[in-house]
Amino acid sequence: MYSGSGFSDWEIGDITVIIHNGVYHLFHLIIPNHDYIAHAVSEDGISWKRVNNALFVGHPGEWDDDMLWTMHVVQEEDIFGMYYTGLQRKDRGVISRIGYAISNDLIDWTKINKKGYPIQPDDHYYEAYEKNPRKWISFRDPYKFEHKGESYLLIAARSVTGPVSRRGCVGLVKITNDIIEYLPPLLYPLVYDDIECPCVFELNSRFYLLGSIREDIKVRYWFAPEFMGEYHSFHEDVLLPPGNYAARVVQDGDHLLVYNFFYAFGEINALRVLPPPKQLSTDDRGRLILKSYYRWDEMIIRSYKQPEFDNFIPLLNNPTAFFTVEEEKLFCGSRSGYEIFCFQKPSDSFKWEGILTVEGMGKLGLVCDMDEEGNGYFISFDITHGSTNIRTWGFNPKDNRNNFIFNNIQTAFFNMTTTDSLHFSLIRYGNYFELSVNGVVKLTLMDYSFSGKGVGLYSASSVISLQSSLLHSLPDPEEEYVKPEETPL
Repeated sequence: MYSGSGFSDWEIGDITVIIHNGVYHLFHLIIPNHDYIAHAVSEDGISWKRVNNALFVGHPGEWDDDMLWTMHVVQEEDIFGMYYTGLQRKDRGVISRIGYAISNDLIDWTKINKKGYPIQPDDHYYEAYEKNPRKWISFRDPYKFEHKGESYLLIAARSVTGPVSRRGCVGLVKITNDIIEYLPPLLYPLVYDDIECPCVFELNSRFYLLGSIREDIKVRYWFAPEFMGEYHSFHEDVLLPPGNYAARVVQDGDHLLVYNFFYAFGEINALRVLPPPKQLSTDDRGRLILKSYYRWDEMIIRSYKQPEFDNFIPLLNNPTAFFTVEEEKLFCGSRSGYEIFCFQKPSDSFKWEGILTVEGMGKLGLVCDMDEEGNGYFISFDITHGSTNIRTWGFNPKDNRNNFIFNNIQTAFFNMTTTDSLHFSLIRYGNYFELSVNGVVKLTLMDYSFSGKGVGLYSASSVISLQSSLLHSLPDPEEEYVKPEETPL
């Protein structure tokens, strides 16, 4: 994982990732100054180390002398191109334009002032300086896409017509021999103020368009049969649950990955982190789904079968609780009230998977990072409605009038393949959580509230069985920062 933070905990902004010669290159904004574009590298796409910064704001008087915003890095024949957003001080930063830089090695970058650049909004299709009721202009977040030998830039723009708060669109320009041709919006849903960080890709014979929405801090998607076709929504159009933002895709061999940054604690100006990527796939109806990153299985140190798990301990001593083991299956539950059944995890980072089956209508779920008092993370499964939720739940010593912590962090929905069983996979890697249900990633987040040693199940008026369960130890995340004794004076 990576935050890129120094004095401030929320420095990482919008991102782009490119893979070259087996090395993952991350470029990202620095918040709140926006004065340079940072660069980090990785061998596995999870653990990152900073290298030389890529690009800085221009000198006074240059078109990008105020701030740098979202960028996209691509390989263009024998060089690399960076399309980036810049703001100018003399405009008071209200007009965003698109600039261009090149590099031979992804390390050293040179801004190119060539014909057509910087690209600025044209008022035929998009809000521009003279047609701008909002008083600041979105023409930013470029994403280059090659299609049938032609080059296009997708841009977070705003239509020149429509209700002011609903003009957000995915703008489109075509680039032919440095000639810029403005095209009608690729997508104009008449819903949002802006559609940030747009990107498009082809997958399983359809084109999918991603956009990040400021109104609810979610990543949504649309689909079309052709790149320039009419884009539509499924009834559920959220790709990544709340807190995940600024998603961009990158091809990693046979795998199409999606990266984004995450707002920890549900607050925009709190710690921002780059979590591990997910893989993109589709279901039998063409809906986008998230799969767990293939490299998790490559990282496994040791695997434990269910009979090798440490002894399960009932933490709450509920007199109506029960626990039995029959060959490869364990049963637990409580007739009345809650009980938490925990065993000690063999490593701080792990992947735990298995099949849960429930009888009756009671509550059930997983627990993680539990201490002896039952403080930790609770991951619920509602098999009737197909929903899962992760919450922090425990004792709050700071307020004797509200001596509890009960915070719902993230909720998602899933499809049941049977009426009473589900397959789960829970990854806990440092402060990262990822839960897959029936093979699809549903919860993905960072949290820093608890760090207990217990992991297990909870029941409330339910009977649960666990079978075919494996627990895989993972290495601890690499430390992003220097150790105190290594800190330069």
